[in-house]
Amino acid sequence: MSDVWDGVAEEFLHLYRRGGRLLAVAGADAERSRTAADALADALEARGERVTRVHADTADAAALRTEIVAPFREDRASDRVLLVSGPAGLLDGEARGLWNFTVWQLAGAERPHTAASALVDLTDPGHPSRRFADYCALPSAYRA
Repeated sequence: MSDVWDGVAEEFLHLYRRGGRLLAVAGADAERSRTAADALADALEARGERVTRVHADTADAAALRTEIVAPFREDRASDRVLLVSGPAGLLDGEARGLWNFTVWQLAGAERPHTAASALVDLTDPGHPSRRFADYCALPSAYRA
């Protein structure tokens, strides 16, 4: 199970090495997002990262900014990651701009989110797999 999360952690850390970094894990099933984010937090911590884990019940950008992001930013400690899990809306609208990196978890025939930095298929939770989507090949009728 850890190979997928190790790969996502490596990609995130390659792109965002230092400072206060914000990472969101979302999907159609918010509880599944929580489990996925916990696994990703473990992979980041195994690499020596300081991770603050939060699960959001809302995707309201103003509430996320006030209740989660601002307190994290106020703590001036460097080199740490805020990893937020929650509902699909974490990657939509104004909330989308809060994160440095995003993971969309999906299962079965659920559609991927075009704004996600990484897609992880959890159809078999014990054996997650990385999914890569070519959005240029999607039909014009597809909307995410």
